[in-house]
Amino acid sequence: MSVTLQSLTPKRLLQASVAVAVITIALKTLAWWLTGSVGLLSDAMESLVNLASAMFGLWMVTLAEAPPDDDHPYGHHKAEYFSSGFEGILILVAALGIFWSAGQRLFSPQPLEQVGLGLALSVASSMLNGLLAWVMFRSAKVHRSIALEGDARHLLTDVWTSAGVVLGIGLVHFTGWLWLDPIVAMAVALNIVKEGVHLIWQSSQGLMDEAVEPEVMAQIKQVLDGFSHESHGATIIRFDHVTTRKAGQRRFVDMHMHMPASWTLGRAAALRTSVEQALMSAVPGLRATIQLLPRDVEAHFDDQLDLP
Repeated sequence: MSVTLQSLTPKRLLQASVAVAVITIALKTLAWWLTGSVGLLSDAMESLVNLASAMFGLWMVTLAEAPPDDDHPYGHHKAEYFSSGFEGILILVAALGIFWSAGQRLFSPQPLEQVGLGLALSVASSMLNGLLAWVMFRSAKVHRSIALEGDARHLLTDVWTSAGVVLGIGLVHFTGWLWLDPIVAMAVALNIVKEGVHLIWQSSQGLMDEAVEPEVMAQIKQVLDGFSHESHGATIIRFDHVTTRKAGQRRFVDMHMHMPASWTLGRAAALRTSVEQALMSAVPGLRATIQLLPRDVEAHFDDQLDLP
């Protein structure tokens, strides 16, 4: 399964998301037209948001794959965070649209028609979105793609929206209480607001150079511990000032490596190369920057912005 997920690149999955969004828009719009349900209308509106977000995500993933250039020497990996933030904003916009539509229908209830066929179309589109979201979530972990995770979360909110709408329409059909349709639509809108806020917060943290995940940091520490050693009670090789950050699918680590001052530059450089290779093997996509220092030299940092 991991080989299959590896072959499903973020770009391919986002292309599939665009195609699925077009299909679900057609199905849900038809369901709304047949039933006249404001709940199904809100469901169709969120599918329009799905299409816009998938297209924007595809654009950002394509940009993130661009190689470094003179203006962006560290690459374009952070473009994925814009995709995630954009998804979150669109989710909030969709929620506001649902509230507006549901509020109007709450004060002007209307009977529903052809409920069975409308619900069947909605359920079919939700199953399609749910399957794609499941694949995207698993692939996002393999590729460490926040753009994929964002689109998967968006698709999952669409599934929850559809589930709530189906429940509301079913209750209206069996009870005759027309006000349940807009009330359920509002409840669904409140639920998806949570996902929108989560995506916006997550993308903001990535843009502010958030540290790597705890499990990745543990892998880095394990590798460095393997190279650190003592002789006759004195530390021969040690590492300090280890700092990390993540940018989209890429991970970065900076550190100082202390060694005996008597070592030749060639020997020190050879060891540094071994450490870099070990780190990149342990954490795929990691880029390590290691500064060499004599064992008895300490580096101190002062932020110039804090000085008077």
